[in-house]
Amino acid sequence: MAKVNMNPQKHPMPTQDSDVRAHNFDEVALGYTEEIAIDEALRCLGCKNMPCVTGCPVNIRIPDFISRIKEGDFEGAYRIISESSALPAVCGRVCPQETQCESKCVRGIKGEPVGIGRLERFVSDWHNDNTVFSNTDIPCNGHRVAVVGSGPSGLTCAGDLARKGYKVTVYEALHTAGGVLVYGIPEFRLPKSIVKREVENLKSMGIEVETNIIIGKTLTVDELFEMGFEAVFIGSGAGLPNFMGIPGESYKGVYSANEFLTRSNLMKAYKESPDTPIMKGGRVAVVGGGNVAMDAARTALRLGAEKVYVVYRRSMDELPARKEEVEHALEEGIEFLVLNNPVEILGFENPDDKRDPKNGFVIGMKCIRMELGEPDERGRRRPIPVPDSEFVLDVDTVIMSIGTSPNPLIKSTTEGLEVNKHGGIIVEEATGATTREGVYAGGDAVTGAATVISAMGAGKVAAKAIDDYLKNK
Repeated sequence: MAKVNMNPQKHPMPTQDSDVRAHNFDEVALGYTEEIAIDEALRCLGCKNMPCVTGCPVNIRIPDFISRIKEGDFEGAYRIISESSALPAVCGRVCPQETQCESKCVRGIKGEPVGIGRLERFVSDWHNDNTVFSNTDIPCNGHRVAVVGSGPSGLTCAGDLARKGYKVTVYEALHTAGGVLVYGIPEFRLPKSIVKREVENLKSMGIEVETNIIIGKTLTVDELFEMGFEAVFIGSGAGLPNFMGIPGESYKGVYSANEFLTRSNLMKAYKESPDTPIMKGGRVAVVGGGNVAMDAARTALRLGAEKVYVVYRRSMDELPARKEEVEHALEEGIEFLVLNNPVEILGFENPDDKRDPKNGFVIGMKCIRMELGEPDERGRRRPIPVPDSEFVLDVDTVIMSIGTSPNPLIKSTTEGLEVNKHGGIIVEEATGATTREGVYAGGDAVTGAATVISAMGAGKVAAKAIDDYLKNK
């Protein structure tokens, strides 16, 4: 019987030094070695009732794959993970395991939980470094399904359907497959080579990926059915940025986090002479406190910002971003101005103003201090403005990171598809079925901006429902 490592603390993740990584786009986390991975796996008690699995939206058999790591069977561990997850190397890096599988781990009662996410990343990276693509040669069942969007929900749905023998075509609006995984998450947190490898794994199963096709414009959902597809899954994400509606948001030098990250991640704006340039140097304020805000702030720092502020209307305790991402941002020198909220963005139209303009307008941001009052309907203490507490933050660039909504294009071009007041497609929770027969949806297109793993879970649910629907049909 394998020994058990009763150390109450999980093995820390090796990382680049903060002073070095703040100036490059290389991945911050370096990953476990084989020796560390095995020792961390030995912290797992192998609980028979597997509470950790109940916290995983895609139901990975966690104790089973960790048991394989204990034995040094890393490929066997990967095969167990890949039975449930189409994107294991991605999930091991960006899933909030601390609030999902690891939150259920019994080792967390008297110490830290097992580093499940770190072990998943290790196993996936080991597989990618030591194996080649292999077509699974699944017999085609003769049925065709179209998937709209190549983000986590779309790729998961496509992968599950391909394993069942369906001929799947994925349509992506941008020029690179991966959706939010390539345009939204920075290289230093999720290398694009990892996403590309995961996409190639899916292609080896016979999935076709068509890029530069906007469903609702290039093709409509109706036309997909006319082309012979028997069902359609919509996983088009939530790419419509939200703004605060305060004066000055239209000034040059004000970005949505969506635009800012897309220009950097997908359009290579960090290069010397980019086709779609963004800020270079100066002082930057990022408004918001989620993971996207952390990504935008840390990207701005790597693009040469002299100073980066995160402006958030609640306290550090209420920050919705992952603890690890907040810690990395603090280590890199980003300053958090919590209990503050913007009320106006100030633009200077005269190029001979007291400061040299870097982005057309030179921008300052007027803020008001906040205090926390009674809890709101979600249990979070409501931020309340403090009278006569306004001040001006001296910045050159403002990045709004206060959420996104589903793009209305597909709804506006598809008969019989109903949405809620936030623009999310209305579906049956248990199946992902929309109000139009044969059309299913999941991920951010339904819920608004959420986590990668929850989108993957929705893709799995829809794939099963599509299979049932077409078999019955």
